[in-house]
Amino acid sequence: MDELENIKNVVISETDRPSLKTLIVKNFRGIGSSPVTIDLDKIVVLVGPNNAGKSSILKAYQLVMSEGSGDADLQMEDFPNGVVSEEAIPEIELHTVVFDNAPGERWIDKETHVVRERWQWHAPGKPKRQGFDVTLNDWAESGVPWGAPNVANAYRPKPHRVGAFSDPKLQADAIIKLLTDVIKERVKAVQECGDQKSDYQRLIESIIQMRAQVMEQSNEEIETVEKQVSDLVNEVFPGYIVKFDARVEEDVDKDINLFGKMNAQLLMGPGTDGHLSTIDRQGSGARRTLLWSALRIIAESASTQKVEPKRTGKKTGKNESSAESNLPSFSRPHVLLLDEPELCLHPNAIREACRVLYDLPNTGNWQVMVTTHSPAFIDVSRDNTTIVRVERLNGEVAGTTVFRPSRVQFDDDDRTNLKLLNIFDPYVAEFFFGGRSIIVEGDTEYTAFKHVMALKPAEYKDVHIIRARGKATIVSLIKILNHFGSSYAVLHDSDTLTTSTRFGKEMKNPAWAQNSKIFDAVKAHPGNAKVKLFASITNFEKAYFGQEVESEKPYNAVMQLNNRSETFRTIESLLEALLNDTDPPQGAVKYDSIDELQKFVSEYMGG
Repeated sequence: MDELENIKNVVISETDRPSLKTLIVKNFRGIGSSPVTIDLDKIVVLVGPNNAGKSSILKAYQLVMSEGSGDADLQMEDFPNGVVSEEAIPEIELHTVVFDNAPGERWIDKETHVVRERWQWHAPGKPKRQGFDVTLNDWAESGVPWGAPNVANAYRPKPHRVGAFSDPKLQADAIIKLLTDVIKERVKAVQECGDQKSDYQRLIESIIQMRAQVMEQSNEEIETVEKQVSDLVNEVFPGYIVKFDARVEEDVDKDINLFGKMNAQLLMGPGTDGHLSTIDRQGSGARRTLLWSALRIIAESASTQKVEPKRTGKKTGKNESSAESNLPSFSRPHVLLLDEPELCLHPNAIREACRVLYDLPNTGNWQVMVTTHSPAFIDVSRDNTTIVRVERLNGEVAGTTVFRPSRVQFDDDDRTNLKLLNIFDPYVAEFFFGGRSIIVEGDTEYTAFKHVMALKPAEYKDVHIIRARGKATIVSLIKILNHFGSSYAVLHDSDTLTTSTRFGKEMKNPAWAQNSKIFDAVKAHPGNAKVKLFASITNFEKAYFGQEVESEKPYNAVMQLNNRSETFRTIESLLEALLNDTDPPQGAVKYDSIDELQKFVSEYMGG
């Protein structure tokens, strides 16, 4: 089922919150007239070379969410080549999935529940925002979804941007703000216990009572003002009156600022000697680790409080400009925009940061978009991750969705295989970053090819050897590479049709059965002519080293390559055959059917 059908069949619930679906950017900074389209998911990982435009994509969303403030103003350097041209105006388009009528019915696609908005800058400064009117099937010249920017921003996911080299003071302030909000929300969420009310609830009630008392005492003065205003209005609109409604029970929270004058600080340091200092004086790694901790607490707060936003789509007689106050901080949706989370972190901290980021959207309240140069931040075993490769093609920035779980169609075995592989080799996902890919079965092939590549780095600098660590995982990796639609090569052991048990009896070899699965997976490639499929007869060591090796296979491979120039040339020839259209060395076969592979093996075995 495609993405459109998935959206059509969504069951709408009052508890569902808006979520980002698509971001389209063009003519912004290094991004040119060819639009960069980002398919958004719970987790979006942007990969690609330096200076390819990844950070500009994060900035684009933050920019449109800052409408109504100076932060949404573009400078001249944000325009293509620093020149304002009506032929190339900066434009950002955002598609948001909604589950109520708060934006207004004219803006909501009835089938997909998507609201489309776009921002254009015809000159440095503020943007022009437009909504796509589904009744006109065109961009509207008047009116916008949700209304004013502050109202609209209260319903779209709120951005939290963390740059790669953010100012330490700004990072510290952001962390304090996050944790302060958590404390505020937890205080507000304290429930009544029997007849006992919380201090916060009693405070709220006291303010409401005080408001009502003031209104009662001021009733005569209020009525006098109402009559004076009504008399003046009545001269122009006969029969009209004016009434003052104080709404004493609404927005009480705004009158309470629990930490407004406290000038809160966070201190951090080793507890053994008691030397603690402010966050802005900590190292980059410590500040980022503290950020993960804050985000983790936020995620837990969102999942336990279950606070639902008040809807302002109904007629309340209330000024819409207060819409944002109706959405508690952790009941409204959020999106984390994070540049290179691996920076300044110890390997253990990188693994923890990756786990936190992938778990954050599980609360249903968050989406995450990160840029990274680290394969350790890609976990293909998860079902909530979209991977987008951002690169420059023919001088233009392009964003290509290279992985989306809903399109790859993993089964449970695939997820288990990939999860285990990710534990053993956190850098297995390096092929997502571009280059030529070769899937190999085990450590020996991986070590042998890496040895050749290390001695000739210029020739093989863009080659990724993907170590599957088993035949079953080869199938799972093929499914991912098929999703790319790009070229790749596979090398596996043919094994034999039968094998001997420890009691000397012949039985079917389970490893042989995997050959058919590998072959079928390769043939599922939309253009399977791009795939080179080779088998080593009957295993790598026997095919190219002329001997069976029972232990220390990778070490033996390196020794063979170092000590025997003929073996080195054989492995190099095999590598070339996998990458190009050269003939493979003896011991390797390229096959087009399982019957053909069986024939090669039978001939080798003398059958």
